[in-house]
Amino acid sequence: MVSALGNAGAPIATAFAVLEAGWHTTEVGYVTAARTVPLVVLMLIGGAVADRWPRHVVMVSANVFNAVSQAVLAALVLIGHPPLWALLVLSAAGGAGQAFYTPAAEGVILQAVPPEHSSKAISVFKMGLNGSQIGGAALGGLLTAVAGPGWVLALDAGCFAVAALMRTGLVQVGERKSSGESLVHELRVGWREFISRRWLWAIVVQFSLMNACVLAVEAVYGPVVAKQRMGGAGAWGTAMAALSIGMVLSAVLMARWQPRRVLLVGNGGVFLFGLPALTLALRLPLPAVVVAMFLSGVGVTVFVVGWLVTLRQEIPEELLSRISAYDGFGSFALMPAGTALAGPVANALGLSGALWACALTCLGLAAAVLLVPEVRQLERKVPEARSKTPEPEPATSG
Repeated sequence: MVSALGNAGAPIATAFAVLEAGWHTTEVGYVTAARTVPLVVLMLIGGAVADRWPRHVVMVSANVFNAVSQAVLAALVLIGHPPLWALLVLSAAGGAGQAFYTPAAEGVILQAVPPEHSSKAISVFKMGLNGSQIGGAALGGLLTAVAGPGWVLALDAGCFAVAALMRTGLVQVGERKSSGESLVHELRVGWREFISRRWLWAIVVQFSLMNACVLAVEAVYGPVVAKQRMGGAGAWGTAMAALSIGMVLSAVLMARWQPRRVLLVGNGGVFLFGLPALTLALRLPLPAVVVAMFLSGVGVTVFVVGWLVTLRQEIPEELLSRISAYDGFGSFALMPAGTALAGPVANALGLSGALWACALTCLGLAAAVLLVPEVRQLERKVPEARSKTPEPEPATSG
């Protein structure tokens, strides 16, 4: 929650830092892509590392690295007119830290939750996380408009540092032993497990394309449209806050609702992902964009809870971080291309045409994945209504 508070405003601040330095849509896309390239390239290594060593130690190390890189970025922006190469390098550093943090974090969350309580625990976790993102997005947009993007980036660096300090209190219960095999061998094991589950790789392929479109809208097209006709950073910060509000309120629903076919229901939420691009393409006013972002946030939580419940149910604990890494690697693979090409695509099709392409791609992908039988048929194995006293959890906070 603490790290998300600052990180929610950082993409808005970074985009407007690029624009205020005199660059345009293409450069915003390049800087965003610079963060996602190392995130994709290093994600598999991060997953293997998190399955070999204590996951909370990996998380703390990644937080410290991100705190330093964001602090340097904030300093350059505050000084004024940072060179484009520095923005690219420091954005890439942030992505590298996230590549090690994400698989470790997902492994810790799923490891600590008994299967019979997974839906409620994940929903409560999402409520807290997204609640902090509401404040972070709103504060980020406001601070960017009032004080400038450098102060938002400085806040992000401070949040990473505080989160790292707090996570030093996590304690590993039980000894986790390395298999003694090489990282390459363990990645091969993870790949065999990943490719053997059709529902798993089908949804990852779906999100490989989906995330490229969604990130292009949220990190490139949205800020550009906001600056052109909605009043600037504050307007887009409000829209991003609406996204997080939708995530929080739907988490309350998902904590109580335990659908039997978790993947089918989760993919229903994916149909809402294209709404923000659609409203921007139609040149609708800010209130309509805010509503679309809210509904998209509802879809995100409905999908994420179903997805994490399925992973907790279907994937062995010792493989959680590697499978999460393959999931992240595939899901993020095209994000650098999506943001890097956002400017050229908008130049070729027009901004409205690029937004229409993103909206229709999201809708088509949500429909296409329903052709996979396991997505429609995979069922929850442990109904929470029948849950018993859980076994002692493998990780606690101290």
